[in-house]
Parts: sequence; structure tokens; C-alpha cells
Amino acid sequence: MNSFLKRLLIFLTLVALGLLLYSVFVENIFAPRLSPKDSAKLELNDLNLKVEYNRPSKREREVFGALVPFNEVWRTGANEATTFETNKDLMIDGALLKKGKYTIWTVPMENVWRVMFNTKQYKWGVNEKMEPMWDPNFDAIEIEVPTQELDNTVEKFTIAFDNSTGNLKLTLAWDRTLIAIPIQVSE
Repeated sequence: MNSFLKRLLIFLTLVALGLLLYSVFVENIFAPRLSPKDSAKLELNDLNLKVEYNRPSKREREVFGALVPFNEVWRTGANEATTFETNKDLMIDGALLKKGKYTIWTVPMENVWRVMFNTKQYKWGVNEKMEPMWDPNFDAIEIEVPTQELDNTVEKFTIAFDNSTGNLKLTLAWDRTLIAIPIQVSE
């Protein structure tokens, strides 16, 4: 091997090692995410529902009205935009939601939340100014859902499907607040 190739190989090795060390020690790429990805799924007869989202933690912070301001659009989680997918047409609190994939956006308020199912797929939930990337022109439906105060604190933001009473609901819970979005298969 000639000396030029040896120097090039050494140089590339040093660059690769430098990038690895930078990634591990500066960017901390192997550390667990502060808001890990999660999903909620429901398979009921021939109905398949799926939500993919990121779970921020309370970590002794005041959440609603502070970390998540009241009366402002929230990406409904952290990091990437939260998605909702259905293989059937649904009635969401009386509004028709066609089968497909949506992003979920919310406007938390003290006693009620606005919930928007948006047809646009966003790679991230906020822009570089930390403003929601939500575009209201793509809202398929918008509903209002009352809040419920929980007896216990929910540390990590949690989205789940609840069919315990035979009335299917999509629930969002964090801190001491819960909302339950009624869902029915459209006939």
C-alpha cells in the first residue's frame, strides 16, 4: 500500500473516531430519550386503531397552564407530531372521521379541550421557534371535550383506548388531567 493511501486511511479512521466520540459524549446519542416514543393500539373485531406519540414527563413541573399553556395549540405530546390511524370511518363525538391517518392537535383549556384531527402529516411537532407546525386548513374535524380531574398524578403523558364500559374512548392523561374522546364506528 502506498503512503498516500495509508495517510488517507489513518485520516478517515481519526475522523470516524472523532465523530463517534462527539456523538457519545457531546450529543449523548445512547442516552434514553427524555420523551420516549410509545403507541396505543386497539383491535376490536375488524376495527384497527393506532396512535403513535412521544411521552413527556411531569418531572415536578406544573404542566397545564404553564409548561403547556392554556388556549394555545399543543402538539399533544413531544417531539414528532402525534398520529392517529383508523381502518374504518368513525364518528368522533358526533363528527365523521374518514378512515386514514391523521395528526392530533389539542388546545388545552381549564375545563374543556379542543381536539383537532388533521390530515396533514408533519415530521415534527414544532418549528425552530417552538411554534406548533399545525395548519388548520387541513383539519378534518374539530371537537371540544370536557376535562376530568384525576385523583392521582400521571407522571408520563399517556394516550390509551378505553373500552371498559362498552363505549370506546380515546383517552389522554397527564398530571392530574384526563380527557376522553368518544369513538364509534360509522355505519
